[in-house]
Amino acid sequence: MNAPPAPAQVTASVRPARGADDVWRVYAHLQERTRLARTLPELMFSLANETWQLLPFRQAFVWQSRSGRPLLHTVSGLARLGDDSPLTVWLQALGRWIEVRLRKDPEHDPFFLERADLPAPLQEGWQPGFSNYLFIHPVLAPDTQMLGFVAFALDEAPPDAIQQVLMRTVSAYGHAWSHLAPPRPRRRLLRRHAGWLLPLVIVGLMFIPVRLSVLAPAEIIGLDALAVSAPMDGVIAAFDVRPNQRVDKDQRLFTLDDTTLRNRREVAARQLQVARADALAAAQRAFASDASRAELASLNGKVAEREAELASVQDLLARIEVRSPGAGVVVFGDVNDWQGKPVATGERVALLADPANAGLLLWMAAADAINLEPGASVRVFLDVAPLQPLPATLFETSYQAVQSPAGVHAYRLRARFDALTDAQQAIVRIGLKGTAKVYGESSRLGYYLFRRPLAALRELTGL
Repeated sequence: MNAPPAPAQVTASVRPARGADDVWRVYAHLQERTRLARTLPELMFSLANETWQLLPFRQAFVWQSRSGRPLLHTVSGLARLGDDSPLTVWLQALGRWIEVRLRKDPEHDPFFLERADLPAPLQEGWQPGFSNYLFIHPVLAPDTQMLGFVAFALDEAPPDAIQQVLMRTVSAYGHAWSHLAPPRPRRRLLRRHAGWLLPLVIVGLMFIPVRLSVLAPAEIIGLDALAVSAPMDGVIAAFDVRPNQRVDKDQRLFTLDDTTLRNRREVAARQLQVARADALAAAQRAFASDASRAELASLNGKVAEREAELASVQDLLARIEVRSPGAGVVVFGDVNDWQGKPVATGERVALLADPANAGLLLWMAAADAINLEPGASVRVFLDVAPLQPLPATLFETSYQAVQSPAGVHAYRLRARFDALTDAQQAIVRIGLKGTAKVYGESSRLGYYLFRRPLAALRELTGL
């Protein structure tokens, strides 16, 4: 390493302070220099060079702390640093060692450093003639955050009074430094600790209490709806109502085709006439013939059989008109889907629902199932009004999964609407569909997020 250059001289008239008056005059001058500095390099240059007026030194070095890695920024008497010079390489290593020592001291007190205090690799760079001491002084911000540090190469320790004034001077430089430096140390501190802080935050979030919930397709239905079924085998001839139409009690809903029954009635009527004629002839012959009297009983039985058959056909003809069992709304599909369609006895054709007693039918997929009990809260988002959730309460759950209309195995749930406002009641109509969110018991966010993946993993591995 070459011999260090002579101390920097700002002007030809600058001299080191001799008496007390000179010390405070230099102190005032340095205070003024901190206020006049416009950039951080300008301030560091003043710290490395102009403080020679207060504390005559062989050389001064200024390091800037950046995320725990000190950077050699300014050397007194040098306008530019050589990155690969022996002096620069040694000073960078020295700065890292000083940084570690300063951060071990929570007070960041200044200290003197001799060649013997350094580890062996750094002692080799401290060549004879360099200096007897290095006076290390940290540069602190007003909040005591270490912005950097300065090292003064001295032949002898300065008096205590000079050290006190120097401490005030460096403190003023630190105040100006904190305002000129870009506001990045806090962000760098966060980035430095993000590696272990972020996992802790994520783990903490996993313990946030939440309520288990599941989404299920929903449909508004009549809770006490009556099934309107076909009274006998036949073909639907005509519908007298439209889908979702309000009807009164005993109002005709649809009619079955009567062609077959009318033909059967005509045949039964003719057969009855023949049976009666045969019975009458036998009754007339019975006065003269014992055989005719015996045949009369059989023919009278056949007349009774034909009468019963005709009465049965007439009863069926009376039931071809299906009427409403009460007042309400008729719920079924398109009229054209039913007209001309053969139906069996008891086959459901429509539902008669009361609009004032509307509820919800939910299909909770078996793969999404959670433990639900009657009384669980439900929120319904109808397709026609997705921004107006409707509150409801679960009152019925099935214990066995069945195939839903969507073709998946699901549990059938029923819910009753809670007290609705007039605006909410206006959008409730039987037949509307949407999505319901069913709330279960309380759990942790981690279980809520990983419940499905864990279930899939157990299905895959059997663990």
